Amino acid sequence: MKFVQGGLAVLCLLVSAAGATAQTAEQFVPVSIYRTGPYAAGGVGIYGAYADYLEMLNQRDGGINGVKLVYQECETAYQPDRMIECYERQKGMGPTGAAAFTPSGTSGVYALIDRMTADKIPSVTVGYGRTDSSDGRIFPYIFPAVANYWSENTATIRWIAEQEGGFEALKGKKIANVVMDFAAGRETEPVLAAQAEKYGFEVTTFPIAPPGLDQRAVWLQVRQARPDWVLFRGWGAATAAGLKEAQRAGIARDKIIGWWWSGSEEDVIPAGDAAKGFITGSFHAVGGSHPIYEDIRAHVYAKGKGHVSEERIGSTYFVRGILHAVVVTEGIRTAMQKFGDRPLTGEEVRWGLEHLTLTTERLRELGLEGLMAEIAITCEDHEGGGRAIMQQWDGAKWKVISDWIEPDAEIVRPLIEKSAAAYATEKGITPRDCATEG
Repeated sequence: MKFVQGGLAVLCLLVSAAGATAQTAEQFVPVSIYRTGPYAAGGVGIYGAYADYLEMLNQRDGGINGVKLVYQECETAYQPDRMIECYERQKGMGPTGAAAFTPSGTSGVYALIDRMTADKIPSVTVGYGRTDSSDGRIFPYIFPAVANYWSENTATIRWIAEQEGGFEALKGKKIANVVMDFAAGRETEPVLAAQAEKYGFEVTTFPIAPPGLDQRAVWLQVRQARPDWVLFRGWGAATAAGLKEAQRAGIARDKIIGWWWSGSEEDVIPAGDAAKGFITGSFHAVGGSHPIYEDIRAHVYAKGKGHVSEERIGSTYFVRGILHAVVVTEGIRTAMQKFGDRPLTGEEVRWGLEHLTLTTERLRELGLEGLMAEIAITCEDHEGGGRAIMQQWDGAKWKVISDWIEPDAEIVRPLIEKSAAAYATEKGITPRDCATEG
């Protein structure tokens, strides 16, 4: 049922009047989405698929352990003020309030940390967000799960080193860091600087003003710098625009490595031949015939309940939405083992997320084997994994060109703890003692 409330288009799934009773067990799950704006392809794919997974659990299983998932979309347009508005509107919905919130953008995470912490509602941001919030001792309600930006960056540099013949071969190399000039784009600068110091390569950063449709001057500067490798943190239409300008500037696409937010089909298809050979990191595979796709087709799309164009099932953004939903719902399922099969509060779901382990066996049971690596989230570690793969666009599809790559924890974790400690000092936060928490 679609309606307009307070100037925002909202899509809400409600229990029918005939089936609703005072005894109905319902868990409310907000779905913040951006179906409009320059990054709409990502917003629709990710958070539409997120809703698809929730709907699939309702249709196939009756929810989670007898508790139906009630969800509602709220349009953010990828604007921090709209993300705050959606959060404030949705946080108290349902019998126990929001189970968890997905801020739908790194800028939203920064804007909402204090609010979500005060309200004891967990934030789940798979593959994005504020990286130092991986330290759960300082950020108890913020979960940049599966893989954060700093882990991604160290995995990328590790892969480059393998191509060059080892880390020692990076000494003296030049790396251009072409970034969208917003929070997510700038997020890796501290870890990249640490890696440059450790391995002896040189980094020059080239910012792109959002939305990044005019990049000619930037890529001419990159060409003049004569880098050995280019890291490209473009997104949405900026990815295609950048790849076209890189082609005009004569920069080989197989020397350009994008972050995972430039690694969707929607990023590269508009670039045409200019994208062929382009490499990106990723925290999951794409395509294939995974059982989860068939369940979603059978229980959601066959019943006319889908939230995304069906042909996008198995695409990059779609998979990322599924992973978001898996982390949230498996966090709920884990929490129910402690608190019972009933609607849970955000605080209880936080406990579930901090005890969430997705083994290969569990991923197989979920129909996800091969799509993502194992994760194990703890009180101290809200990332829980950090592994990445490299993929390359062959002109028609993404092809995985590496095994799972381990992040460089010896660099990442100390930086996370240092940054989180500075935040704690600034905010007057006493870090949790995870050893005393069950």
